[in-house]
Amino acid sequence: MNIIIPMAGRGSRLRPHTLTVPKPLMPVGGKPIVERLAEDIVAMSSEKVEEIAFVIGDFGEETEEQLLQIAERLGAKGHICHQDEPLGTAHAILCGQQCLNGPVVVAFADTLFRADFTLDTEKDGIIWVQKVEDPKPFGVVTIDDKGVITKFVEKPETFVSDLAIIGIYYFKDGGFYPMSYNI
Repeated sequence: MNIIIPMAGRGSRLRPHTLTVPKPLMPVGGKPIVERLAEDIVAMSSEKVEEIAFVIGDFGEETEEQLLQIAERLGAKGHICHQDEPLGTAHAILCGQQCLNGPVVVAFADTLFRADFTLDTEKDGIIWVQKVEDPKPFGVVTIDDKGVITKFVEKPETFVSDLAIIGIYYFKDGGFYPMSYNI
């Protein structure tokens, strides 16, 4: 299994703290946020994590070395992938395409979670959600009675669901398939 961690944002809402330290490397309880996230994903998986792609902006060589050390401590090969301009989430994941093969977890670096579960690798895909009081600031999903997602709504003005997407996704096969478009 591979992990892709998009983390190229500037962390401007945490200024001045992020002027010298990228947000994902901000310590929480003595460890960088991104390290806690990667540890939790490794712990919930029954499969060995082979590779971790960190999709970053221009964070500098010291940060890149720290990220590679995190992957190494978790028994995985680390990759530094650069997203040079903010072209959105899908583009960030595409920047880590060398790890888009076989089972893949995509997790945003500022997501901290504590849960008691294992990853169900029989599912084709999983999106983790959390019930929230006010869903307006979040992307939410609606589900049917079997737990299958029926709709995604970004920052709903009127109530459609209180199941907020927390930024962790699983794909049974993240294989990259070029697409052609007819316009």
